[in-house]
Amino acid sequence: MDLSIVVPLFNEDESLKELFEWIERVVEAEHYEWEVIFIDDGSNDKSWEIIEELAHSSKNVKGIKFQRNYGKSAALHSAFQISKGEVVITMDADMQDSPDEIPGLYKMVKEENWDIVSGWKKKRYDPISKTVPSKFFNWTARKVTRIKLHDFNCGLKAYKGAVVKSIEVYGEMHRYIPVLAKQAGFSRITEKIVQHRKRKYGITKFGLERFINGFLDLLSITFITKFGKRPMHLFGTLGTLMFIVGFVASIWLGTQKLINLFNHIPSKLVTDSPYFYIALTCMIIGTQLFLTGFIGELMSRSSSDRNNYLIESELNIK
Repeated sequence: MDLSIVVPLFNEDESLKELFEWIERVVEAEHYEWEVIFIDDGSNDKSWEIIEELAHSSKNVKGIKFQRNYGKSAALHSAFQISKGEVVITMDADMQDSPDEIPGLYKMVKEENWDIVSGWKKKRYDPISKTVPSKFFNWTARKVTRIKLHDFNCGLKAYKGAVVKSIEVYGEMHRYIPVLAKQAGFSRITEKIVQHRKRKYGITKFGLERFINGFLDLLSITFITKFGKRPMHLFGTLGTLMFIVGFVASIWLGTQKLINLFNHIPSKLVTDSPYFYIALTCMIIGTQLFLTGFIGELMSRSSSDRNNYLIESELNIK
């Protein structure tokens, strides 16, 4: 199959029929072999009934309905598991993503051999309360991940089918799929300026809290990417440095005390010095960090996917 179009949604019954008709018109004109996968993330309106109607009228429609709202990452992960397209395109159901962008995204993946093409809504129709935090968030994400994308939050993205089959999207990590893909070895990542349309139906399902969660998720994905399989490299290094600082400070205090005693110079007890407790605290914290890294290393080595490597191709393997 040429193309899978994944549409996660929550309470978008007003836009679904219009969106599907638009998608169908665009992809049929390109003569793709295609499918649309709608994921109803626990909607309490008529979204699922409309998806059932569309599935009955078109063999190209697939649907998944969650018992409750699990979030966009869960919706995407479930759809990725059943997608069959050589190219997978994700888009939001609120019609702010234009289906007219589908052929361009498809060609960049299929013909130009990009692993991921991320949409960039350069001109936005959102209020300043969303655009300013979004720019700051994306700037931070670029600096931390070293992936040069201007719009990590854009729902309109295109992937090689192999990419979505090789990653696990969980929690709120959907905005960091390019980071997960890069970790898995898919480093050909680019972006395409896409049209951002004004919301025609309903209201946004995301508030400012997504930016707070986004920064927390950024810290998580950065740690997992760099140290997920080697936690001792982080905690062991920090613990060793802290312990050495505390140990050297203790030696210095003890040496100073002995010199004073040898020269019959009156001096306070070592325990009367605040530096003694600072040194002791550094040694304790250093030991705790080192043990944390050691325990993390044991857990990592006991993980079922510790030797789960992606193989691109094989020769003469029987």
